[in-house]
Amino acid sequence: MLRGNKELWLAFLAMALITGIYALVVFFTRSIPPAGELFGHGVGIVGFVLMMMTETLYSLRKRSRTVQWGRMSTWLQFHIFTGIVGPYMVLLHTSWKFNGIAGATTLLTIIIVVSGFIGRYVFTRIPRTMDGLEIEGTLSQEALKQARRLLALWHTVHIPIGIALFISAFVHIGAALYYATLLK
Repeated sequence: MLRGNKELWLAFLAMALITGIYALVVFFTRSIPPAGELFGHGVGIVGFVLMMMTETLYSLRKRSRTVQWGRMSTWLQFHIFTGIVGPYMVLLHTSWKFNGIAGATTLLTIIIVVSGFIGRYVFTRIPRTMDGLEIEGTLSQEALKQARRLLALWHTVHIPIGIALFISAFVHIGAALYYATLLK
C-alpha cells in the first residue's frame, strides 16, 4: 500500500495547474483575487469541497464493513490528493490575509496538512498488502508495535484537529454568508 508517490505527484501537478490559472488572473486583473469576489469564492468553494471529500469519503470507506467501494490503497491515495490540493485552494482563497476566524481556519488547515504528511510517513513504516492489511512477521515485533503506537498517537491528534478545522470552517462560511447577504 502506498508503494509509490503517485498521489503526491498528481497533487503537485494539480497545484501547478491551479497556480498557473491563479497567476493568469493576477496578471490580467493586476491584483490578488479578493476572497469575496467570484474567482476567490470559486477557489475557496472548490477547495472546501475537496477538503470535505477528504474527510468524509475516505472515512466512510474505511469504516464500511459491508460495502467494498474499491481498494483501500486507492481511497488513501484519493484522501492524500484531495487533502493536499483542497487546502492549497483554500490558501489561495485567503487573498493572503489571515485575520479573525478565517486566519484561525487557515492555521488549522496548515496544521492538519503537516499532520497528514507525518501520518503518511508513519503509515508507510508499517508493511501492508495492496488492500491495506498489515503484514505480520516482516519487521521485528518491537518495531511493528512502535509503529502501531505512533500511528495510534497520530490519530488521537490528527482527528480532533480535523474536527476543529471543520467547525472553524463552517463558522467562517456562516459568518461570510451573514455579512455578505444579510447585512446588505
